Amino acid sequence: MAILEEFGADALRHTVITFRDTMKKHAGGINRLNVYPVPDGDTGTNMSRTLDAVVAELEGASTDLDKTCEAISHGSLMGARGNSGVILSQILRGMVSTLKTAKTTGAPRVAEALKAASAAAYEAVLKPIEGTILTVVRETADAATRAANDGATLAAMLRVARAAGQKALDNTPEQLPVLKDAGVVDAGGAGFMLLLDSALHVVDGVALPEPIYDDGPSAEQLEKVALRQATDGTVDVSELRYEVMFLLDLEDTKLKKFKNAWGEIGDSIVVVGGDGIYNCHIHTNDIGAAIEAPIAIGGVPSKIRVTDLFEEVAEEHAMREAGIAAPSSDPGADHGQSAAESHGKSHGARHWSQSALPPVTCAVVAVASGDGLAELFGQMGVHGVVTGGQTMNPSTQELLDAVEHMNATQVVILPNNKNIIPVANKIDELTKKDVRVVPTCSMPEALAALVAYDPEASAEHNGSQMSRAASSVATGEVTAAIRDTNSDAGQIHAGDFIGLVRGDGVVAVGKTLESACHDLLAKLITPGRELLTIITGEQAEAKFTADLVAHVNAVHPQVSCEVHFGGQPLYPYLFGVE
Repeated sequence: MAILEEFGADALRHTVITFRDTMKKHAGGINRLNVYPVPDGDTGTNMSRTLDAVVAELEGASTDLDKTCEAISHGSLMGARGNSGVILSQILRGMVSTLKTAKTTGAPRVAEALKAASAAAYEAVLKPIEGTILTVVRETADAATRAANDGATLAAMLRVARAAGQKALDNTPEQLPVLKDAGVVDAGGAGFMLLLDSALHVVDGVALPEPIYDDGPSAEQLEKVALRQATDGTVDVSELRYEVMFLLDLEDTKLKKFKNAWGEIGDSIVVVGGDGIYNCHIHTNDIGAAIEAPIAIGGVPSKIRVTDLFEEVAEEHAMREAGIAAPSSDPGADHGQSAAESHGKSHGARHWSQSALPPVTCAVVAVASGDGLAELFGQMGVHGVVTGGQTMNPSTQELLDAVEHMNATQVVILPNNKNIIPVANKIDELTKKDVRVVPTCSMPEALAALVAYDPEASAEHNGSQMSRAASSVATGEVTAAIRDTNSDAGQIHAGDFIGLVRGDGVVAVGKTLESACHDLLAKLITPGRELLTIITGEQAEAKFTADLVAHVNAVHPQVSCEVHFGGQPLYPYLFGVE
């Protein structure tokens, strides 16, 4: 192939698509670079799913440079997932903001775009930390600028930039001791390097790197796909086998009817576009119905693509991603059904009905990682539950959809995971509603915050009071290590149980779940604490939970225990101490 001298619209589009495809292949390996040896590192997954949204936007956009840049910018903003996804979206948006106005797109302009990408990435982080993706992007951009100023060609400049980026990535453990202790480089930086690899592949035909790890699904993952998690007769998202995507010519006035039809047959529904042209995405078990739904109302689908999610390893995360589910009735009202029944019905319908939600001054949207937690949140007054958490960070679009469908002009968001906070913080600027984010990093913090929630108070008042309540809780979680590493609590071997505390990292290591829980609770239950909330995951056993409560009663008689079923994956126990 001929070496490109200009990085025009076609090269830009092919680079982004190649980046998406390459990221999917490497996502598992990048996830394994997570600092802590937990089984749910999700940097690669979040970057991959963010790029899915960008490519989906590109597929419905004109191929000229201006519209290509607009599609990349909008797709990355609305599709950003997790902290890594938000930073990646800012990198892409910074790049295209420069390329969009370019009269020439040779080495100098691309170097300038990389500088803009670096600046945008730093602006996205409140407290930038070196030794992360930020450093890798900056070193890449600086090297690109020097090479371009020296008269390098586009291909030569990208080679210099990539070499500098790799050197910066290799050096991240020297800048962040936590990376060195874990024996890994920065995961986000490793993901960014695939963008440079993709650009070199498109510009100069350089071979793409092969994944270091086998990213096939584990036996546990395959079992989760096979097992039916719903017990109320509804279809769980993990049972939706097919991904159907197509472009659609449809009158704008018929869009709502089309979406309602899709809402009855599937989930993970994304319809973007306007002026009669839409890009459509759904997970469903009925391929025919998905395609016939728009045809029945005069629509014309084209470029239809169907993927079998059960067989497509690269889509393993999408199989488990539930999109949005919301309780459709007021948990405080008596409608002749239990909260569990109410939640179950909405869980199956998978679509929002604003008129069915009780009007309040201020509504709450919360992210939950288990069916039990979603039900519990509904009982405590939450009007919208977005399914997500570790490994399933919801996108900007999903949170925005939830906020827009609340029957209130003021909304509080409980992200319940540190990676989701940056995405939640973007919602206020995307809606006319008054949105406040209570920066909860765990489910126990959310439960404490909801005690202070007043549906008739303002979002400002609720945000303040709920934040104060959440900050009063000490939280911890227990999971199984997936690899050997060192920690302040001692040597960790794969299969050991570890206890983690926000801000302190690993504080307990045990060969058994019992020892890890006991050691973690000894750290969490300090003088003055009176209430322990235990949230049980899908791996928790009733007898072990009862023994755990008995242990707390014996060792800490001043502490009362509350046990709630959460159903969260990977973490058998979450603890909150007040």
